[in-house]
Amino acid sequence: MKVPGLLGATWILLRKDLLLEWRSRSRINALIFFSLATLLLFSFALGPDTALLRRGAGGYLWLAVLLASVLSLGESFRVERENASLEGLRLVPAPARAIFLSKALANAVLLLGLAMVLVPVLVAILDVRVVLPLPTLLEILVLGALAIAAPGTLHGAIASHARARDVLLPLLLFPILIPALVAAAKSTALVFDGDPMGQVDSWLGLLGSFDLLYWALGFALFPRVIEE
Repeated sequence: MKVPGLLGATWILLRKDLLLEWRSRSRINALIFFSLATLLLFSFALGPDTALLRRGAGGYLWLAVLLASVLSLGESFRVERENASLEGLRLVPAPARAIFLSKALANAVLLLGLAMVLVPVLVAILDVRVVLPLPTLLEILVLGALAIAAPGTLHGAIASHARARDVLLPLLLFPILIPALVAAAKSTALVFDGDPMGQVDSWLGLLGSFDLLYWALGFALFPRVIEE
């Protein structure tokens, strides 16, 4: 039997993760309801000042995605932890980096889908308008989902070995995501408000650089993480 290489193993594991998620749909439902409740909480907490709500719409979107991502990232290794299947994957043998890529891509797909669901809700609740072209908004959502997924998967693997994993994950993850969240929120705000100064490309460049850095770090460090 031929052992699949990195790309082949990544594709097989990614299909497995997405198929399991689609069959149960428990995590998808939890993410959607939690993020919708977060957006509604922001809108109620800030009162009837619609101008203030519209100005902060980009930040509210990414805060909702970030807070919901803790549920998603914390659950990404639950099945492997409960059934000891991570050790089985390592004995197949599946390359450790293929496990990282499949988990990170699956998390990115879930977060991207969540962000795409939240945008129309945000438009309806806060009365914002998409001023820039839709491909620009889609690019921001993709880069933002990738920015959360890569370090989130790496730190989720680290936290999965701890007893207080639900507390440890946000403590490890939130501080390092600040540059990516600022870039995602600022660029999303420009999509809603307009970009007369041409700033969106600079924020997208910062977000893309963050993605490259943390996907490379996760790819390099993940084998050592699961060995520990």
